Amino acid sequence: QVQLVESGGGLVQAGGSLRLSCAASGRTFSSYSMGWFRQAPGNEREFVAGINWSGGNTDYADSVKGRFTISRDNAKNTVYLQMKSLKPEDTAVYYCAARPYAISRLAVGYEYWGQGTQVTVSS
Repeated sequence: QVQLVESGGGLVQAGGSLRLSCAASGRTFSSYSMGWFRQAPGNEREFVAGINWSGGNTDYADSVKGRFTISRDNAKNTVYLQMKSLKPEDTAVYYCAARPYAISRLAVGYEYWGQGTQVTVSS
């Protein structure tokens, strides 16, 4: 029902900024909560940020709070992850995910996933 495609990843210098985009296809995008997750080599897929259907509620992992901002534009069927003050430990494949419920921090709770986009932060 929902297809997700991430973009915007790349190589960034530590301290820099990057904006990821997730384009969604589906008639009911606006009713879904959206999440960003990331997975580094050897690590579990971890929650980064989430946003509810209206954008009025957000949730962030402690590791990114104050540095990352999640937002959405339902008219454009797009969710964003604005990242600033990037650190080498932010290096990972970043995934966009969707679920027809409230925000969750659990990857298993999301039904729809994008293909991922690589973010590499150099020191």
